[in-house]
Amino acid sequence: MAFNIGGYALQTSILTKYCKARLPWYTIYPTVSEFSTEVGAKAYEECLRDLPAEDPVSLYLHIPFCRSLCWYCGFPTTIVRRDAPILKYLAVLRDEIRLISEQVPQPLPVSDVHFGGGTPSLIGPAEFLAVTELLGRSFALSKTATVAVEIDPRTFTAEMAEALGAAGVTRASLGVQTFDPIVQKEINRVQSEAQTVAAVEKLRQHGVSRINLDLMLGLPHQTVQSCVETATAAAAMRPSRLAVFGYAHIPSLLKNQRLINEAALPDSASRAEHAVAVADTLAAAGYREIGLDHFALPDDELALAQKSGRLRRNSLGYSSDSCKTLIGFGASAISRVGEGYFQNEVMRHPYTRHIEAGHLATSKGYRLTDEDRVRAAIIERLMSDLEADVPAICAAQGSDPSHFFDSAERLAMLAEDGIVDIEEGLIRVRQEHRYAIRAVAAAFDTFLDRVAL
Repeated sequence: MAFNIGGYALQTSILTKYCKARLPWYTIYPTVSEFSTEVGAKAYEECLRDLPAEDPVSLYLHIPFCRSLCWYCGFPTTIVRRDAPILKYLAVLRDEIRLISEQVPQPLPVSDVHFGGGTPSLIGPAEFLAVTELLGRSFALSKTATVAVEIDPRTFTAEMAEALGAAGVTRASLGVQTFDPIVQKEINRVQSEAQTVAAVEKLRQHGVSRINLDLMLGLPHQTVQSCVETATAAAAMRPSRLAVFGYAHIPSLLKNQRLINEAALPDSASRAEHAVAVADTLAAAGYREIGLDHFALPDDELALAQKSGRLRRNSLGYSSDSCKTLIGFGASAISRVGEGYFQNEVMRHPYTRHIEAGHLATSKGYRLTDEDRVRAAIIERLMSDLEADVPAICAAQGSDPSHFFDSAERLAMLAEDGIVDIEEGLIRVRQEHRYAIRAVAAAFDTFLDRVAL
C-alpha cells in the first residue's frame, strides 16, 4: 500500500518498518545507556584538570522543577508548588559551580551557557541574577557569549523577563507543543496562544531577541489541520528557530505517559504526513529545514552553520556551538570533557548529598575509544547534514573506512529500500526519507541491538 506525501509516493510498509523501531535520537554517541559506574568522579576530576586553559567551553545548568506535570514529558523533573525546594537546590547548584571552578584552569573561557530543565524560568529574578553573577566570577564569560534559557510561558513574569535581560541572556526557548485545545487537554498542558505571544513580547522588550519555539508531533488527537494551524500561529511570532520534536511513547518506562490515551495516538503514516505538512508550512513562512527536526530563519546561527557544514549535534540537540567541552551542573546533567562523558546523579537527593559533602556528584560515565570517535563523527554528520563522507571522516582520524562499512550491516537493507544512496563511500539520505535518518545513523551504532529492525 502506498500514499502520497510531500509529492513522493511512500510505502506504508517502509514507514512502519523504520518509524516504529525504538531508536536513539543520537544527541550523543555512545548513548547514556552505555555509561558505566566504573567511570566516576575521579576520572571526571582528572579530565577537568587537564582542560586546555585557552580553549573555550560551554556550560549547561539543569533546573529540574515544574509547576505541573506534562503527561508526555520524558525528563526527570519534580513538581513543586512552593519555592523552598528550588531555593535549596540553587544553593547546592552554586556550591557545585564553586567545586568545578576549583578543578579547571583559571580563568577558563566560556562561549555558551544554557539553562535547561524542567522549567529554569521558575527561578526567581534575584536568584537567577545571583547564579549568573557567580558564573561570571568563576569563569571567563566572553562578551559575545550565547546565554540561553528554557521558558514555560504559562508561569513567565515581566519581572523574570527583566532579570533575563539584565543578566545578558541572548536566547530563550519557549515550550509550546501545540495550540490545539483538544490536544492540550489530552497531554495536561493547557496554554493559550495569547500566553505565548505575551511571553515573546516580554522577552523582546528586554533585549532577548533570539526566540526558539518548541512544537511536538505524534500527540493524541493531532490532525494535519491542527498541526498546520499550530505551525502557522508559531511562525507568525517570527521566532529565530523552531524545534518540531516527535513524541516518544514509552509508558513502560515513564509512568506519567500512562495517562495518555494510546488509542488516540497517530500511527506512523499519520505522523509522517503531519511532519511533512508542518515542514511545508514553515518553509512557506521562510524557514529552512535543519537536520531531523529543526527549522531556522536564513540568518539564524543554525541555518548559517548548516550552510557552511558546521552544524553540530550534542546533548542539547542541534547547535552551532563549536566547543569540544561541555560542563554540566545540576542533577542528571551530562558533561563532555576530554575524551569522555560524565553524568551527575539523576535524582536530586543523592546529587545534593554529594555536593554538600564537598564531592563531585558524578555517578557514571564513558571513556571514548578511537573507534567511538569515528562512529560519533559519522553519526553526527548524518544527523546534521543527512549525508556523511565516510572515507573523508576516516582519513581525518587515521582509520580504515572498510571496517566501518563492513560492520554497518543495516546499510544494504537501507539502500535496497531506497532510504539511502551510496556512492564511493558517500552516504546520502533521500529527501523523502529524512524522517528515517535515525535508522541510517543506527547502522553505525555497534551497541544497538541488531534485532531492533
